Amino acid sequence: MTHTIPEHLLVWTVEQKPELYTPIDHAAWRYIMRVSGAFFKEHAHELYNEGLQRMGISRERIPSIHEMDNRMRDIGWRAVAVSGFIPPQIFMEFQSLGILPIACDMRQFEHILYTPAPDVVHEAAGHAPIIADPDYSRYLKAYGSVSRRAIYSHQDMAVYRAIRKLSELKEDPHATAEEIAEAQEKLDAVTAETGWISESAELSRMYWWTVEYGLVGDIDNPRIYGAGLLSSAGESYRCLGPEVRHLPMSLDCITTSYDITKPQPQLFVTPDFKFLLRLLEEYAATMACNTGGMPALEKALKAHAPVTVELDSGLEISGVLTRVDQNEAGEASYLQFSGPAMLGTAGAVHVGHSRESHAEGFGTPLGSLKRLGVDASGLDLPTLRACGFVDGEIGRLEFESGVVLVGRLLELRRIEGKSQIIRFDQCRVTRGEQVLFDPAWGHFDLACGSKVIAVSGGWLDRSMDKEDLPGERPRMNCTLTAENRERCGWYLELRRLRDRDLWTAEALESLAVIADTTRKWPEDWLIRLELIELAERLKPEDLHRLREELDALAGSNAETAELVERGMALL
Repeated sequence: MTHTIPEHLLVWTVEQKPELYTPIDHAAWRYIMRVSGAFFKEHAHELYNEGLQRMGISRERIPSIHEMDNRMRDIGWRAVAVSGFIPPQIFMEFQSLGILPIACDMRQFEHILYTPAPDVVHEAAGHAPIIADPDYSRYLKAYGSVSRRAIYSHQDMAVYRAIRKLSELKEDPHATAEEIAEAQEKLDAVTAETGWISESAELSRMYWWTVEYGLVGDIDNPRIYGAGLLSSAGESYRCLGPEVRHLPMSLDCITTSYDITKPQPQLFVTPDFKFLLRLLEEYAATMACNTGGMPALEKALKAHAPVTVELDSGLEISGVLTRVDQNEAGEASYLQFSGPAMLGTAGAVHVGHSRESHAEGFGTPLGSLKRLGVDASGLDLPTLRACGFVDGEIGRLEFESGVVLVGRLLELRRIEGKSQIIRFDQCRVTRGEQVLFDPAWGHFDLACGSKVIAVSGGWLDRSMDKEDLPGERPRMNCTLTAENRERCGWYLELRRLRDRDLWTAEALESLAVIADTTRKWPEDWLIRLELIELAERLKPEDLHRLREELDALAGSNAETAELVERGMALL
């Protein structure tokens, strides 16, 4: 188990501050957990309720992520607090290490049934409980490991940023309708521009239809395990009904798109969690990180985003791949990266080969060398001397592809018996009349290798992913506003009264004052439900009025009617 969180992931964590949760937040959490608990007892995965207890999740109050972290260590996991949407590759790296990122923000009262933004209900009450199942735990870690190597596109990142912006605005009590509409238009626009479906996008669909919206068991009588359903008191209530199609789980899920703003019209049912792991392994076998060659490079070219290309010498080149030349056999003979690039081995960047060292891009020929019978990784000092690279003299290398390198040897870097990087100055690289590198551009680093054996998404140095951090360090949000401050005070007083063991005349009078004060908030159905929960303590006239007001609210719209009906069913 990983006990230490890598430094480049720590920048995405925040401090959970319990004092920022309002009494309304805790009341909303309590309502969600109570109505869900009654339903999930029969319809959620059998480990759900046990998982809540094992993770230290109470139905009464928003949980402490620190306490959850301590509890999750017992099953080989950890928990960290984050805020809002974090980039998919960051989330998956956490998950691959057995660390569950928990968005510590709480949804607004107005979004009690569902929010498109990650929040503590979704992460803690949705994701955490089922991790207690060993097969599901293995699937999550394996998925994280596979997904963090997937090639993602620049369009994927544009969609992520647009979703993040929209979700933040929807959960910001100070956001205007115009700001939300503008963000929605932006998301619609970047989604419409998405053409090629990347590996990352396909895997995100698998994640959506399993971890977020998955069902398990008999297709005619499945149970819920997806966090998106377990954290949505509304959609979970309807997802098992005839209006939602239930499909056998298969790799067809990666071709099935989804809309985060709407209830899902179909859901996939897996027979068990071992089946998910087999499907993941089947998909992973087709990924560029496991196939290499031109098909993998073609995916990288379509991505227009950072990738890491691994050569058969073990050398890794990281950057945005923009050109691949091929030889007569259809194999890559020259790679060109635009913008910053870096070189390394086994995930570690070589000294002198960071993005700053290759800030203007990087190109290199691949393949066998004429008359030598080896590729550049087979070159040693005696062979290089035989090619004229001796005592500061200009030497020459000619590749079978027709690429010619002429220059002066500066440095030969070998690892485990293979050359990986050879540095030249006064170097010119050409193919026929085409100039691939000019001496005026500085020194030239030849990346040694014959073939591309793997292509992964993202930077070799994972700390580069912090570039997607918002403008300032993320921090936990608070739903307290000037408009709800007074109401929060009465919710707090009501909680204190409900938790009392001994009711005095003074406490009963305070309860009557709260019941009367609710007139200030004619649309607040939850405080009325909480008061009716104490029916035997209320004055008959107050109880009668509160019930009438709830009935009127239930008649105002279908969503409120459902909220009131399900709340009353618990009393």
